[in-house]
Amino acid sequence: MADPHALPLHIQISEMLIRDIHAGRLVDGERLPPERIMAENLGISVGTLRRALADLTEKRMLERVQGSGNYIRARTDAKSVYAFFRVELLEGGGLPTAELLSVEKRTKDKDLPTFGTAPDAHCIRRLRSLGGKPAVLEEIWLDASYADAITPQDMSESLYLYYREALGLWITRAEDRLGMAPVPDWAPPSFGLRPNTQTVMATRISWSQDGTRAEVSRNWIDTNLATYVARIA
Repeated sequence: MADPHALPLHIQISEMLIRDIHAGRLVDGERLPPERIMAENLGISVGTLRRALADLTEKRMLERVQGSGNYIRARTDAKSVYAFFRVELLEGGGLPTAELLSVEKRTKDKDLPTFGTAPDAHCIRRLRSLGGKPAVLEEIWLDASYADAITPQDMSESLYLYYREALGLWITRAEDRLGMAPVPDWAPPSFGLRPNTQTVMATRISWSQDGTRAEVSRNWIDTNLATYVARIA
């Protein structure tokens, strides 16, 4: 059964290719395989692939030359659903997917950076995979002023997309700080690192379109599989 929270398949393929381009796995001017072969390799229909390529063309990351093929046009400023997601597989890229572990409204932890105006926040815990490999444990705290309640059925796989479409909240910038921290005790067995194992943790503060600190998140990274990447153009 298809995941009702997943992005449409053609957008998943488009986002996967964008991340491969940003990671340098697909380089500027590279010719993609013929569409039929590429669709077979991805296990999708040619029609779905063409919708994904059309999305890349609209973002000016692909040039479709009649009678010749599809050519990569690497750009660093293309809009992407996962533009703020900075973790990649060690070999680069990897399509992010998310398994929701829990969501609840609760008093903000005292050790969190200051954010928002409400005493409570929606605490969202997820296991993020890259290319199907569990790689990041996430704990996102969204200030409760943006929604009275959030249920698992409400959320999209891309939280920032859900924020925009359901809450009218646009995350316009973010600040990440890296450090070491133990994996929390709520980590599921499918996450490769056991609770209390020291690993890299990224703490993020995110700002809304009006300049307010709207969200804080903590992200524990399995460095056996993935790494934090920040590219400077």
